[in-house]
Amino acid sequence: DDLTLMSDRELRKVRLRFGVVFQHAALFDSMDVYENVAFPLREHTYLKEAEIRTRVRSLLAQVGMRGSEHRLPSELSGGMRKRVGLARALVREPKFVLYDEPTTGLDPILTAAMDKLIEDTQKANPSITSLVISHDMHAVLSIADKIVMLNEGRVVHEGTPDFFRTSDDPLIR
Repeated sequence: DDLTLMSDRELRKVRLRFGVVFQHAALFDSMDVYENVAFPLREHTYLKEAEIRTRVRSLLAQVGMRGSEHRLPSELSGGMRKRVGLARALVREPKFVLYDEPTTGLDPILTAAMDKLIEDTQKANPSITSLVISHDMHAVLSIADKIVMLNEGRVVHEGTPDFFRTSDDPLIR
């Protein structure tokens, strides 16, 4: 369907199928980790507090942030904020997760950890389609099933990681 032709109501229904992991986590500074992850459930569902608590704690454990519920974003490292952002993106059980430059600003060790977290998240949630937008080709080649390369706003290549690894095309190299 063409999103530009949808009513606000139709578009809202489509948006609710997506979780987004923002480049810089986009956490609410005034809310602790627990409240940041619970926020989408409180805004878009009628779940009871016990169910919200169960989901939030489960997801924080899944992303390696168990025990951080009462910390503020300012008390977290960049990698930890990204993990909390991932938990928030997953909390409403979306069909799609969009990762916007998930390794930007991370050192090589944290970049590898984030790549592994994306892979582990996909394995733990096989019904979710993950879309990773990245300039980090090493990461893309290690985590992707399919790669679509854009140049000047147009798709110029698409294929498997092996296609991109072995290509002689100067644009890909």
